Amino acid sequence: MPLVRYRKVAILGYRSVGKTSLAHQFVEGEFLEGYDPTVENTYSKTVTLGKDEFHLHLVDTAGQDEYSILPYSFIIGVHGYVLVYSVTSLHSFQIIKSLYQKLHEGHGKTRLPVVLVGNKADLSPDREVQAIEGKKLAESWGATFVESSARENQLTQDIFIKVIQEIARVENSYGPDRRCYLM
Repeated sequence: MPLVRYRKVAILGYRSVGKTSLAHQFVEGEFLEGYDPTVENTYSKTVTLGKDEFHLHLVDTAGQDEYSILPYSFIIGVHGYVLVYSVTSLHSFQIIKSLYQKLHEGHGKTRLPVVLVGNKADLSPDREVQAIEGKKLAESWGATFVESSARENQLTQDIFIKVIQEIARVENSYGPDRRCYLM
């Protein structure tokens, strides 16, 4: 019988970058037309990776900006992060840097399980952020980078598989056994 692991993943980014569209496409397999600002939604899906099953609990957040104060609910009990910007918005890319810094400070860890996503890749003619910029930023964090299109279901599954892998990679880098024993 496969081991079922619970993983809570927060999806963060500036408003209107496609956070809800990515989550909805991943869980429901369809693209949501229209824009309805999110307050906070949750999605759940079970994914099998190798012999293990992962119950993903996705927290789709309201858009943040450089002045947003991240609530502790985005830090406590969260296993990994999907940080999303739009390739058509340089501002949303800059906001991501600020959000990462806040997460890093809140966790106090040197390594965070993060997948950086440049969304709206289908809108390339309106591109303001080149793929190489996203790749460099992710590398500077020790994170994974993906460009995607929620509209065209381009790599949406891949994003959430990669966040599971990032969580495992970071957990293993801190050592598999971190329990305290009383003698």
